[in-house]
Amino acid sequence: MNNQEYAKIILSELNQTLPTIDIEKSNQFVDLLLNAKEIFCAGAGRSGFAVRGFAMRMMHMGLNSYVVGETCTPNIDETGLLVVCSGSGSTKSLVNHAQKAKEVGAKVALITIDPESPIAKMADVVIEISAPSPKSAKAGE
Repeated sequence: MNNQEYAKIILSELNQTLPTIDIEKSNQFVDLLLNAKEIFCAGAGRSGFAVRGFAMRMMHMGLNSYVVGETCTPNIDETGLLVVCSGSGSTKSLVNHAQKAKEVGAKVALITIDPESPIAKMADVVIEISAPSPKSAKAGE
């Protein structure tokens, strides 16, 4: 398969997935981002790589954004927003981060394929990306 064929597959998947994202929840997510004093981004594995890029884009937009776990990341407080990117929504370390954020009164946003996950139950907004994964009950969908 050549690069153009791969690009067609990727664009086809995006064209199927993006229209399924709930616009109202997306707007709620944007409001949380814009109203947070600081934005903390967390993820593991591939989701972790993606959320690092998201944190950089927030910084480019003039927002105070950080990646959880970096040495120069401050502590989150009640004015902060934790953005968790997790396919399963149940990665133990990310569940712990969400619990800590809620304990201090911060908001939590989750981008996931599993809107019924442990982190989703704590989140102020959940953005569901409808995509099959072996990490969720949607594996066959």
